[in-house]
Amino acid sequence: MILTCTPNPSVDHTLEIPELLQGEILRVQTSRTEAGGKGVNVSRALRRNGRDTTAVLPVGGAQGAELTALLGDLPCVRVPITDATRTNVTVTEADGTTTKLNSSGPALTPAEIEDLLAALDAELQRDPRWLVASGSLPGGTPPDLYARIARLAAARGVQVALDTSGKPLETAAGAGGFALLKPNMEELAALLGRPLETVGDVVGAAREVVSWGNGLVLVTLGAHGALLVDRERTWWAQGPAVVPRSTVGAGDCSLAGYLAAEGPPEERLCQAVAWGAAAVALPGTTVPGPADLRVEEVRLVADPPAEWRVADL
Repeated sequence: MILTCTPNPSVDHTLEIPELLQGEILRVQTSRTEAGGKGVNVSRALRRNGRDTTAVLPVGGAQGAELTALLGDLPCVRVPITDATRTNVTVTEADGTTTKLNSSGPALTPAEIEDLLAALDAELQRDPRWLVASGSLPGGTPPDLYARIARLAAARGVQVALDTSGKPLETAAGAGGFALLKPNMEELAALLGRPLETVGDVVGAAREVVSWGNGLVLVTLGAHGALLVDRERTWWAQGPAVVPRSTVGAGDCSLAGYLAAEGPPEERLCQAVAWGAAAVALPGTTVPGPADLRVEEVRLVADPPAEWRVADL
């Protein structure tokens, strides 16, 4: 079983339009409402592909009730909070351009944070293969929450995959103890405070993060594939060509694909890239199923040349 923790889940509304024109009246072609939040998306992708998963998340207000309904039969542990769960809006254009309007979310009280950690610790006693800790942190949450979660998991012997950004990523990655970190290239560049233009730049940054006491780093590169980096080896993978429809949740599906795979790291990377590419071809935050995956079309390169420019991949 793979356990996920999403401290700041959401109700996601996606609007599809031909083109986003500022100040104009636009006609929405289709609209969708789905359960969202990075860990929730990971659990949804795993569930659709037949993997056991449980999602731990706080819910509150009318939006929390809506989120609960949208989760359907996904196994969940819902922690009640006073403030309302956030609502996000995504606008996708015909060429695949995606614009996101994300609200900051509720403010959790210290007691609610402890309730969330207690619920998570109870699920860790079920001996999951992985814990995924991901997404932004709601208001009132200390930036070291993910580091605290990693310590809880370590006490139970459970390895943790982290997917966040900004101050929470800086605090958690600096504390170490994560078996896998999954930043995108922009998040990794912000963490290290320098531009990353070549494969060598990305690998060097990832290895610096590994040196802080972390394991593998899976760096998603958008349309340019993904890099997987450990202390000694690097692999780059490029997914099959797809017609983009929505990029929302593609990185979450990549992480789900990596964790769902069996075998050595490079095989996990290929599955991660296949799941992410499949998600981009689907509307809104729809997660791919087995029929959408084209793992056999993924291109894998071991130890790619450091001078390769990411923009040219």
